[in-house]
Amino acid sequence: MFKKFNIKEDIATRSLVKSSVQRNIRSKILEQYNRLEPVIDEVLPKKSSLILVKCHEHINLLTVNNEILFFQHFDGPYYPTLRLLHKYPHAFPRVQVDKGATKRILSGANIMCPGLTSKGARLEEALPANTIVGVFAEGKEHALAIGLTKMSTDDM
Repeated sequence: MFKKFNIKEDIATRSLVKSSVQRNIRSKILEQYNRLEPVIDEVLPKKSSLILVKCHEHINLLTVNNEILFFQHFDGPYYPTLRLLHKYPHAFPRVQVDKGATKRILSGANIMCPGLTSKGARLEEALPANTIVGVFAEGKEHALAIGLTKMSTDDM
């Protein structure tokens, strides 16, 4: 289902981002994740160099200090990495699935509405469709996935 990432085969180019482009990327990320504003200087320090890694299949990776923070497909939204979500769990919208869905999600299944609306699940806030969220499991501290809502929480 997943192909292992190989640095030599999968990376097309690595380039240092100019400061004007870096400010533009920073503003797009803040626009997309407004909760990230209190910690944005820790996540994307102004003085450190931001490197854009272009991979095949039109995937871009944003790295700071050799740590991948965000990825982007074509010119779509910036997705946080799971490691960044673990560092700053409250900076991103979150949903919680029940215990029964956890094993299936870790095996690669999509999350269905019953996994988000049952007794152990939680939808903390009203989210519109096409929102990037951290997926947390019932009774667990760390996120298990990053997802994209296909429906709003009102429709669920």
